[in-house]
Amino acid sequence: MSLDPRASEAPDVNAGTPLPTAATIERELDAGRSKGHLDTVFEVQDGSDDQRLVMNFGPQHPATHGTLRSIFTLEGETITEADVEIGYLHTGFEKLAENMTYQQWVTVTDRMNYLSAINNNVGYAIAVEELLGIEVPPRCQALRVILCELSRIADHVLCVGLQAMDLGAFSVMLWSFEKREVVYDIIEAVCGARLTTSWTRVGGIIRDVPPNFSDLVWSFVNDFPKLHAEIHYMLSSNRIFKDRVQGVGVVDRESALSWGLSGPIGRASGLELDVRRDKPYSGYDKYEFEVPVQDTGDSWARYQQRMAEIEQSISIVRQALSTLPDGPVVHEDFKTSLPTKDAVYNDMESLIHHFKLVMLGHGIRPEEGAAIYSCTEVPCGELGFFIQSDGTDTPWRIRIRPPSLFNYAIFPRLVEGGMISDAVAVLSSFHVIAGELDR
Repeated sequence: MSLDPRASEAPDVNAGTPLPTAATIERELDAGRSKGHLDTVFEVQDGSDDQRLVMNFGPQHPATHGTLRSIFTLEGETITEADVEIGYLHTGFEKLAENMTYQQWVTVTDRMNYLSAINNNVGYAIAVEELLGIEVPPRCQALRVILCELSRIADHVLCVGLQAMDLGAFSVMLWSFEKREVVYDIIEAVCGARLTTSWTRVGGIIRDVPPNFSDLVWSFVNDFPKLHAEIHYMLSSNRIFKDRVQGVGVVDRESALSWGLSGPIGRASGLELDVRRDKPYSGYDKYEFEVPVQDTGDSWARYQQRMAEIEQSISIVRQALSTLPDGPVVHEDFKTSLPTKDAVYNDMESLIHHFKLVMLGHGIRPEEGAAIYSCTEVPCGELGFFIQSDGTDTPWRIRIRPPSLFNYAIFPRLVEGGMISDAVAVLSSFHVIAGELDR
């Protein structure tokens, strides 16, 4: 073994090698995309002394939750250009609808937003019911409101917890998950599932709630405000959290309107729009609630907006539970609505209707050429369904207006000019669900 120190010096294979040009980078990126290699980092030099860095932010980054990819061009720590690539959770939801009956497609709506599946179930069911011109019984409407608002609370508190986690406040995330599981306990008692519920049916819901439903819900709404106050105190008095989100990712009111932002993101920028109030459905016009808005439009405002909306949802649940009527939970016309299981097991006519609806597809057949756009207010914003019928038991076309697709579109413009760390703060405040980016 040689003791000459020069013998251990490996030759510099990169000595004198010029940095790749922008055109070379694009070719390498295209090749990497085709092979699935998405974590390559390139240095770019355009002949001047300035150097740029093209970097992938996600989908493997923890803050992107394995489904979102951004391509940043950096000068130091500053993002000079940003672009996004969607499709990492693409399953063809809209195309599936053309090969499934109206009732069957309820299960697909769960997967569009797996954090608020019930809100998607209800939104789609309402769209088909409006297309058919039917109205569900009052008890069904009230139960839909209660479950949707509970799901909104669970979605918002988890979003706040994940926003805090992405910025380093791990305890808040654990608290939020704990309370979300309580909501899931209620949902499980109602339909037997927790995450993907498939709870609604066109014309009603799968079955009435269990006898202890009211006790479970009252226990939750009476206990939750204590955690709500504790989370608010934990974050609003945290100097690090406030420094990371205040003045970061600002969306003014005009931009929010121009980009079609909705839900908490739009209202955090001053857009006083809420489908529950502006186009009431399921009896929302019977309940008293406010539509809170913020005026700064930054990541801090989006946090405050969700916390304010949780308070309104608790109020709506209290009102709906206090006035919950008795009666059926399914529309009386079983030629379009599935009869309850008890009726199927004990009544011959209900059994025949169930067989024709499920096995033969003889039930839901809107008139040929009939079309409708229906929207509801889900936790992320306005969820809309455009449905057009060709007279058969399967839709000719379903087009979805998912809120995350519109909300995420402005993300690159918000992070340009900021630091890499700011991109994490902005993205966590947007609460983008990749299933809603499906195209």
